[in-house]
Amino acid sequence: MSARLLDPEFLRRLENLTLRSRRLVHGGLRGERRSATLGRGVEFADYRGYQAGDDYRYIDWNIYSRLDRLFVKLFSEEEDINVHLLVDRSRSMAAGDPPKLHYAAQVAAAVGYIGLANLDRVSAVGFDRQVTQVFGPGRGRPQTMALFRFLDGLAPGGSSDLAGVMREYVHMTRRRGLLVIVSDLLMPAGLEDGLKLARAHRFEPFVIHVLSEEDLAPALTGDLRLIDSETGAAVEVSVDGAALRAFTRARDGYLTGLEQFCLRHGIEYLRTTTTIPITDLILRYLRAGGLIA
Repeated sequence: MSARLLDPEFLRRLENLTLRSRRLVHGGLRGERRSATLGRGVEFADYRGYQAGDDYRYIDWNIYSRLDRLFVKLFSEEEDINVHLLVDRSRSMAAGDPPKLHYAAQVAAAVGYIGLANLDRVSAVGFDRQVTQVFGPGRGRPQTMALFRFLDGLAPGGSSDLAGVMREYVHMTRRRGLLVIVSDLLMPAGLEDGLKLARAHRFEPFVIHVLSEEDLAPALTGDLRLIDSETGAAVEVSVDGAALRAFTRARDGYLTGLEQFCLRHGIEYLRTTTTIPITDLILRYLRAGGLIA
């Protein structure tokens, strides 16, 4: 099962990686990630003055002997985070070689495995216009095969609506955290409202934009009738030099608009194509992009 998504040797290379979260995380269980929360953990962080009710066991008596003042030791706590994997399974994700949906499942499997290996809570969702399939939350390596089975079983179908999905998802889970969206972002209604909703509900979105080479440079010529794979809308076109130049301008404008929107709203965005080896995407580009450390 794991080999259909990720090579076992590659999984071993993920063992020492962790997922990053820029925000202060308040997980309910002790995990493998150091939080900025100061409490009674395992690694010394700082001192503060003694206050009535503090535990005498945390007083530093060496400082008291020198300064004649009471100080309490503070420790950094190790906490887990909540990882939410949203995988687009709309009809447009069937395109590409390999199909974009298979590539997206590989990305989600790698990110999810890193989370499980670090005792983070990992949830996964397949979506089109709505949440169609749900995994988890799971925690710990024993959940790996269940997650991989879930991702391997996603099949394309339906049109996509991120805003509708987020309106549904924010009521499905009370746990906020890192929200990794893996999609081709070919959504009739756009993605802006969905991402704004995620931010408003205190999720931390990271968008992984998966495209095929055909999305970026379709090999089309002549008089054609093009049908939208998600909406079924059809248009008659003559693909000539002028049409290809217009497509290039529209494509570049769309991609630039996505990047600028995410930048303005403090949302991490990474674009890739299915021709990029999954090992390079995870070990190089997602590390450079700040999702993985």
